Amino acid sequence: MSFDGFGEYAVDFYDGLVVDNSKTYWDANKATYDTDVRAPMTALLGELEKEFGGEFGSPKVFRPHRDVRFAKDKRPYKDHCGGVIESGRGAGAYYVEVGPDGLRVGGGCFHMESDQLARFRAAVAEEIYGDPLRDILAKLERAGWTIAGDRLKTTPRGYAKDHPRLDLLQYRSVYAVRVWQPDDTLHERGCLTRVRTAWRQLRAFNEWASDHVGLSDRGR
Repeated sequence: MSFDGFGEYAVDFYDGLVVDNSKTYWDANKATYDTDVRAPMTALLGELEKEFGGEFGSPKVFRPHRDVRFAKDKRPYKDHCGGVIESGRGAGAYYVEVGPDGLRVGGGCFHMESDQLARFRAAVAEEIYGDPLRDILAKLERAGWTIAGDRLKTTPRGYAKDHPRLDLLQYRSVYAVRVWQPDDTLHERGCLTRVRTAWRQLRAFNEWASDHVGLSDRGR
């Protein structure tokens, strides 16, 4: 199946779900989700797999149901549809999402485990590896990306307070995000070009993550 854009009612579907996050709404509108959201997302990832998949990972569309077992928020459904190509969480990712805010793409080190975080900080601490990461993130910011993530307010244990890359060492996760508001391109094949171009800009970041963070040795 070729990707020709997300369906006409993809954003409307999620606008409605934000207002009424219930099984009643979901069951009444599931056909729209299947045809306008999930099927196009599957097709989009399928077309991008040849360039961004392979040894890096296989495409996956995230399930629409939220895990509410230990959450205070008991809403049953996610208010977006996300897809990813990755070898494992934390070691670099090519992410894409459609929802009420339009199109979101992202990549980098999401949700690092403790062994991954240790390797991340060990690499950042070395000038030969840390400075290239700083340059990669700065280049993404200049291109319109937002650099985000969970970070400490204090100095990580074992590192000096005056370390030249303390700001990077404080990250417990770090990733780049870019958002396009809902527009005509979302529903056209040009959306594929938009995601492909964005993912190419993320390649250096994801390669750094793959080389210096890698997969976790610990189960989740």
